[in-house]
Amino acid sequence: MNRCLLLRVSLLLSLLCVCARVYVELKGSSLTPPAVTMATDAASTLKHHRRIPRWKIDLEPWAAETRGLQEEARRFLRYISTPQVSCERPASVPPVFDREDHGSWVLCLDRRFSLAQRIASKHCRVYSLRLAADDDRLERMLAGSGCEVHCFDPSLRSAHLQEEHMWLHRLSVDWRDPNPDRLHTHTHSRRKIKDILNSFGHRQVDVLKLDLESAEWKVLENLVLERVLDSLGLLLLELHLHWPGFEVGGDEPSVIRYWFSLLRELERAHYRLYHSYSDPNKPRLILHRNIQNASSSFVLGWVNTRFLPQG
Repeated sequence: MNRCLLLRVSLLLSLLCVCARVYVELKGSSLTPPAVTMATDAASTLKHHRRIPRWKIDLEPWAAETRGLQEEARRFLRYISTPQVSCERPASVPPVFDREDHGSWVLCLDRRFSLAQRIASKHCRVYSLRLAADDDRLERMLAGSGCEVHCFDPSLRSAHLQEEHMWLHRLSVDWRDPNPDRLHTHTHSRRKIKDILNSFGHRQVDVLKLDLESAEWKVLENLVLERVLDSLGLLLLELHLHWPGFEVGGDEPSVIRYWFSLLRELERAHYRLYHSYSDPNKPRLILHRNIQNASSSFVLGWVNTRFLPQG
């Protein structure tokens, strides 16, 4: 009888201890304000998200349920033809920066952004990625203004050349998938933008110009996936629309949807389109079709509205 009584008392005390512990934990958690809990959870989620690399961009919804070529093309052409922000040219800027002096490539020198001040203080840095480009007026003008200009072109005869503030590098820019599970053959003459920045010790570039004869899509995708966009102030981009571009696959509506989605990634990274130029001398072909009589070549200018120069 005594043993049964002792067993019952022990069970009762154990149950009371468990109840007391549950009460204390619930009471403690209720003292934490919901806003603090939500903020902590959000910060943890954001931190976890940043640790996870991206292997592909996020595709935008289709322009229409039909997923047709004409609908996708209309949305895309309207998007690249409509500037999102106006760049006012300060009166103090020398005439050498006028548009006619460097063709269809236009700089954003608005005082709301940093480029004009960086040029005036001769602290600007320019990267130009090109493939046997003949038109280097913009690069030479910026070099003559005191900017540090680096041109990367695999067609150069010498590995490295220097002309005043202008450095020429025989280098092809890579864009391959950053997934480390995939094996690639890397050479010294083929490197990604992030690797070039690290090897040169450059944390930021004030102007990045891409004139890559249809390789621009995959290079731009690499800039997004490897989070290089935050390091750039201005992005000048020539688009070639007569065919999908290097390593861009899918049917015609899917290709244009991919183009549109890639440019929308720029907008999500706080870039705004300030300049759009349609070359009237190029064929009126998009993916080998005449669509809205649009040119196969556009030059776009994007400004990073959150760019903060360092040093």
